[in-house]
Amino acid sequence: MPKYRSPAPVDLKDRQWPSRVVERSPEWVSVDLRDGNQALPNPMTPDQKLEYFRLLTHIGFKQIEVAFPSASQDDFEFTRRLIEEDQIPSDVFIMGLTQCRPHLIDRTFEAFRGLRRGIVHAYIATSDLHIRHVFGQSRQETLETAVRATRQIRERCDAAPESDLRYEFSPEEFTDTDPDFALEICTAVFEAWGKATLEKPMILNLPATVERRPPTHYADLIEWFIRRFPYRDRVRISVHGHNDQGMVVAATEMALMAGADRVEGTLFGHGERTGNLDIVTMALNLHARGIPTGLDFSDLPHIAETVERLTGMPIYYRQPYSGELVFTAFSGSHQDAIHKVLRKRREVAGEFGVGWKVPYLHVDPTDIGRRFERIIRINSQSGKGGVAWVLERDHSITIPKAMQAEVGTIVKAYSDRVHREVNSEELRRLFEEHFVHPRGPFCLVGYWPRPDEKDPAHIHGEVRILVDGVERRLTGEGNGPVSAFVHCLQGLLDAKFTVEDYHEQAIGKGAEAQAAAYVPLRFEDGTVVFGVGIDANIDQAAVRAIMAGLNRAAMLRRKGVSEREKRSKTAAAH
Repeated sequence: MPKYRSPAPVDLKDRQWPSRVVERSPEWVSVDLRDGNQALPNPMTPDQKLEYFRLLTHIGFKQIEVAFPSASQDDFEFTRRLIEEDQIPSDVFIMGLTQCRPHLIDRTFEAFRGLRRGIVHAYIATSDLHIRHVFGQSRQETLETAVRATRQIRERCDAAPESDLRYEFSPEEFTDTDPDFALEICTAVFEAWGKATLEKPMILNLPATVERRPPTHYADLIEWFIRRFPYRDRVRISVHGHNDQGMVVAATEMALMAGADRVEGTLFGHGERTGNLDIVTMALNLHARGIPTGLDFSDLPHIAETVERLTGMPIYYRQPYSGELVFTAFSGSHQDAIHKVLRKRREVAGEFGVGWKVPYLHVDPTDIGRRFERIIRINSQSGKGGVAWVLERDHSITIPKAMQAEVGTIVKAYSDRVHREVNSEELRRLFEEHFVHPRGPFCLVGYWPRPDEKDPAHIHGEVRILVDGVERRLTGEGNGPVSAFVHCLQGLLDAKFTVEDYHEQAIGKGAEAQAAAYVPLRFEDGTVVFGVGIDANIDQAAVRAIMAGLNRAAMLRRKGVSEREKRSKTAAAH
């Protein structure tokens, strides 16, 4: 026999759910303090649970499963603390889980004493695997146990008329249960409850306790059940998925398409094995489609930090929405596209008819408290656009497009050498070392441009320069300060050069502002080399840029000669 077998599909030939669109938010139920907490290596202390509870109410959860009160004294006392200290907002239902056993039900109601609004959540396993081989029972015995428990819960609720107590029933392992039996036991439980109304419906929670089926099967089972359940108008159909096969978000979304009303899950998917449904991902998926969820994740970094601190469980850096790197682009083409579209967001929004349309970013990071400065980071895979973006964003250095490829190449080479990401400060240092203050044979001591007495547009230039440590004094004339400076140098150099159209930029504002000049030098062999100069005076910035370009050209020539000599020696050796 095979070790594994594909689960049989659901007999639902005329399924309707694939053509439906989710247009409204479900009811959200947090099970962090019960299902999530029980799966932690170190369960939370009562004070930590209270802080977590307050976080959940702040986010906007109106239904919170706080404990399994009959399972442990800690859970019992935490439930009592919430009630006795009046910690529960008036519009919030707290929920307590119990097995369908009389003494555990009684203990749950002891914990709920004095509660204004609550949900008693009873469950029983309904798969044949559990019924026969774990409990040693028959299906009929399981059904009778669930019905007796439901009647007991009804009696206890009737004895507390001052409280608004609701009932939730879960056929555990619903997706591994024979559908006909799941329908039979839920119908019997509903009829035994007998209190459900349109205003106060009963909750039927149909869980994928262990994810054994593809998401489409879960949706089929939900639609199959809803079609056949005779009291649909007086129940809320709830889903509770686990992520054993990594598909719980898809399964839950499809279950909503199939007609589910309510979703149980945890923040960031904490829970047994691979975890529960991640409500953050699920809710923000709906938010990204324009559906109001009633949950506030506008400060998601704070929420994530709080949950990490309270649970001791780090959030994966690629976790949707909340991970450190999810709004970060390393790929050069991605960086370039993001950079370009962010510059013209209004134009793009008008064309597509939505407020946010940016390549590679399906939501605006600011919606959830993230910032644009985390979007583009630099490593050996990054392109020129990403490097340009970070220099502009962090250091107000706007390099011209013609220069970006050369800057990108230098940064890539550095990242390859150090085998890691390049941070913003390193990026600026590399830019200054290679383009503003490159090593080379020339050092400018000073430049004095003086207008001609008869023609102020004509400039007489005087330069003092060190060449390999030896000072030279040079003079020249031109129709402007930069032209005069170039003519001063022409007699000094072996290679002739001209200054191409260059870019100027102000860095900073007010009295502290400086000028930056990005100057391309074109040599006789067609080579173009950029230099950058920064000074309070724009003319002095331009001449500093020329000196930087000449030093870069000299070093590049020396490097070229060295490479040729190396190749020549290698060839001679062979």
